[in-house]
Amino acid sequence: MNQDFLMVAGISAAAAVASPLGGLAAILIRPTSLVLSIAVGFAAGVLLGTFAFEMMPRSLELAAVPLVVTGFLLGLGAVYALDLYVNRWQMAGEEADEKGAVDRLHRHKRPLGSDVSVLAGGTSAEEVIEGIAIGVGATFEPKTALIVALAICIDNFSEGMSIGELSLAETQKGVKWRILGWTSLIGVAVFSAALLGWFLLNGLSQTVLGVLFAAGTGGMFYLTITDLVPEAEARHFQQSSAIANAAGFLLMMTLSQMS
Repeated sequence: MNQDFLMVAGISAAAAVASPLGGLAAILIRPTSLVLSIAVGFAAGVLLGTFAFEMMPRSLELAAVPLVVTGFLLGLGAVYALDLYVNRWQMAGEEADEKGAVDRLHRHKRPLGSDVSVLAGGTSAEEVIEGIAIGVGATFEPKTALIVALAICIDNFSEGMSIGELSLAETQKGVKWRILGWTSLIGVAVFSAALLGWFLLNGLSQTVLGVLFAAGTGGMFYLTITDLVPEAEARHFQQSSAIANAAGFLLMMTLSQMS
């Protein structure tokens, strides 16, 4: 069997398993807010470092700057549109002047699911983009695919812990099985998308691959900035999230420089 395919299958399987492992950790350990702050902050830093030192530089090697910018914006816009859709096209921060109006709208037209289902469902959809990024990365540079998969592993574990913590706070019947179900769905999404990306996109021109890789970067960037960074900061103690973020960022910078 093709060794490159085995590599893609192996690293995407690791990324897939990371999510239910995070959910299981939440069930067994019940992590404190400080632990979640460090875990999610570290994941955010890892992803930011992966964008800055691996994904965008690789995209720019394969395609011209205008095409990379276009791809990045398309990926970011796709995840942004999904976020708007599940939130009934209205979102506002806790301190925003528009927060009251958005809350009134959501009382009449609730977001498409509970907090947990919106988070898990949205994350599963975003995992499709992340999985494709693994598959695309493997078509032109195995090292890039490995680094992207490592970043997604860390991200998925922290997301699994967050989904578990949020679900346990709702204290509904059968909550532990729902945690494992949602986090397993996330794992299936990233694994399937990685293999799909490998089989369907392998053999495309380098320019097209560069644009697609930039699109994956844009979608993952949106998730990191809107979900992971605020979530980690909301739980921080003595800016634990910022310190963890820096550690993750520097780790990926170091790994990207290794041959």
